[in-house]
Amino acid sequence: MEYKKWYMEYKIHRNRPGLLGDIASIMGMLNFNILTINGVEDSNRGMLLETNDENKIVTLRNLMENIDNITLTALRPPKLVDILAVRHGRFIERDDSEDLKTFRFTRDELGLLVDFLGEIFKRDGNQIIGLRGMPRIGKTESIIAGSVCSKKRWIFLSSTLLRQTVRSQLLEDELNPNNIFIIDGIVSTIRSNEMHYHLLQEVMRMPSTKVIEHPDIFVRESQFDYDDFNFIIELRNHPDEEIVVENFTNPLSDF
Repeated sequence: MEYKKWYMEYKIHRNRPGLLGDIASIMGMLNFNILTINGVEDSNRGMLLETNDENKIVTLRNLMENIDNITLTALRPPKLVDILAVRHGRFIERDDSEDLKTFRFTRDELGLLVDFLGEIFKRDGNQIIGLRGMPRIGKTESIIAGSVCSKKRWIFLSSTLLRQTVRSQLLEDELNPNNIFIIDGIVSTIRSNEMHYHLLQEVMRMPSTKVIEHPDIFVRESQFDYDDFNFIIELRNHPDEEIVVENFTNPLSDF
């Protein structure tokens, strides 16, 4: 039977001596492989497990629910956010509304953001990712670093990283769907020309990953809408910072 990975997480109410040893003993008796274990936030512990017998998951759940001083909070096939939580020891903040495709990061979590992007970029096929954030906060640099982590080439379709870049054509090898295409939503929709816009349409139809900075302006000024995005990522200097998109459309603004 094929080995499958599982994510288990539990909340610790009283971290008594020997608690982790007791849980590890249960894993050993059930022949689980513990791939990764880490504290997550202040009072949670997460584990990535591996087993070739799904019936043992039922047994594990029953045993964990009867251990004093803990509450089992998750036992499921791992999601990307689970893998990163164990790897970094913290949860990725998600939107409180029903729009669960919005993820929030602060500048001191750039390492976590780069890892998150790197894992997303490894996926094949069409993906549209929006990245919100104020000027000079590290949006473009995070995209580039995520591309490096995923071992994929990044292509600027439009950008203001060093100077304003507006591409009107791409070389044949640049049109490879395996590349990561970086698009500045303001430059491509407000500050570009017709040739660039035709190229933008071509790239948007490709089965590739596109990362769009300033997605709100991009949606407002194009035929695309939020339903076309697979992920929306917000990057702030601090959790309470307001991202004011109106300031970005000033032709003289430096972003």
